[in-house]
Amino acid sequence: MAAFPRQLPFIVTTEACERFSYYGMLSILTLYLRDPLALGDTGAKEVVHLFKMAVYFLPLLGAFVADRWWGRYRTILSLASFYCLGHGLLAVLEGSRNGVYLGLALIALGAGGIKPCVSAFVGDQFRADQMHLLPKVYGLFYWSINLGAMLAFGLIPLVRDHFGFGWAFAIPGIFMGLATLVFRMGSSRYVKLPPSAASGSAEPTSTESGVSRSRILARVALVLLPVPVFWALYDQINSSWVIQGTRMTPFELVGYRVDAERIQSVSALLVLIWVPVLTFGLYPLADRLGLRPTPLRRMGVGMVVTAVSFLMCAALQRRIESGPAVSLAWQILPYTVLELGEVMVSATGLEFAYSQAPASLRSTVMSFWLLTTSLGNFLVAAITGINARYVHAGGAAEFLFYGLLMLAVSGLFAVIASRYRAANP
Repeated sequence: MAAFPRQLPFIVTTEACERFSYYGMLSILTLYLRDPLALGDTGAKEVVHLFKMAVYFLPLLGAFVADRWWGRYRTILSLASFYCLGHGLLAVLEGSRNGVYLGLALIALGAGGIKPCVSAFVGDQFRADQMHLLPKVYGLFYWSINLGAMLAFGLIPLVRDHFGFGWAFAIPGIFMGLATLVFRMGSSRYVKLPPSAASGSAEPTSTESGVSRSRILARVALVLLPVPVFWALYDQINSSWVIQGTRMTPFELVGYRVDAERIQSVSALLVLIWVPVLTFGLYPLADRLGLRPTPLRRMGVGMVVTAVSFLMCAALQRRIESGPAVSLAWQILPYTVLELGEVMVSATGLEFAYSQAPASLRSTVMSFWLLTTSLGNFLVAAITGINARYVHAGGAAEFLFYGLLMLAVSGLFAVIASRYRAANP
C-alpha cells in the first residue's frame, strides 16, 4: 500500500495553526460585537455572518489568481500576510468599530483567498497510485482543522477573561504567523503545479475526454446548489447558538467554567471523535452491509441530521422561555447531532469536490464548494435582517424555521443526487 506523501505533515500542521487563528478570533467575536461595540443581538449576528460570507466568497478570487498567475503555493504565501495584518489591527484597534471592520476585511481576504488553494494543494501531493487514500487524507485534514478549532474555542475566551480583548485577538495573529512559517519550511518537498497546469490553457486530461469541462462544472454546481442551506444552519453555532447559551446557566467541568463562548470547543472535539468513528467504523460497516455510503448519500443523511439538531435547539429554547433555569450542558446534545451532520456533509463535500473536478480547474471547483458557505452565511444575514424589520419572530420559532427549511432542502438534494453520474467513478 502506498504511504502518505512525506510533505503532508507540513500542510496538516499549517492548517491546524491557521484554523486556531481563525476560530480563536471567531470564538469571542459575537459577544465582542454585541456588548463592547454595542451592536446588540441582531447587529452582531448580521456582522458575523457577513464576515463569514466574505471569507467564503473570496475563494473565487484566490482560485482565479492561483489558476491563472501565481500557482497555489505562491498564492497561499502571499495572501497569508493580509491575514496576519488583519489580526494585528483587531488587537491594536480594540474598541474601534472601524478598526474591527478593517481587520475583519483583511482576515477575510487572507483566509478566503488561500482556502481553495490549500484544499486543492493537499490533493496535488498525491500520485496516481495514492488516490485511493484521498478519503482518509481529507478526513485527517478535517481532523486537523478541528484540533485547531477546539484549542482556540477553549483557550482564547480564557485569555480574554484574564488579559483583555487585545491579547485575545493578538494570540490568533501569532498562530497565523506560525502557520505561514511552517508552510514555508516544507517548500522543498511540495509538488508545486505551475499556473498553466491549473488553468484553462492546460491540455485536458484523460478524465476530461468526451465531456467538456464546462459541462462537468455545471453538473457539480447543480449538486452543490442545496448545500448553502446546510451552512446557513451550521455556521449559527458561532452566533445564534452563542446567544442562546448566554441565556442558559454555565457549568463547570474539572474546575473549568464552560460558558456560552467556551462551549464552542465542544463542536470541534466532537468532530475529532466523529471523523475516526465514521471513517474507520460506521462507513466500512455500512459498506459491508451493502448500503454503499457514497459521498452523495453521506451528504444527504448529514443534512437530515443537521435539521434534527435545530429541532432540538428549538425544544431547548422553549424550555428556556418557559422560565426555569436551564443548564448549558443541555446544549451538548444538539452539538453532538450537529457535528455528526457536519462531518458527513463538509468532510465528504471536500472529497466530492476534488474527485469530480476537472484536473485543470481543481482550485476553481474547490472555490465553488467554499462558495456554498458564503451563500449560506448571506442567507442567515438576510433572514436575520428581514426578521428584525418585518416578521419579529424569535427564540424557538427561529430554530424551528431553520430545521424545517433544512428538511425540505434535504429532499431536494436527494432528488438531484439520485440523477448525478460521477465524472470520476
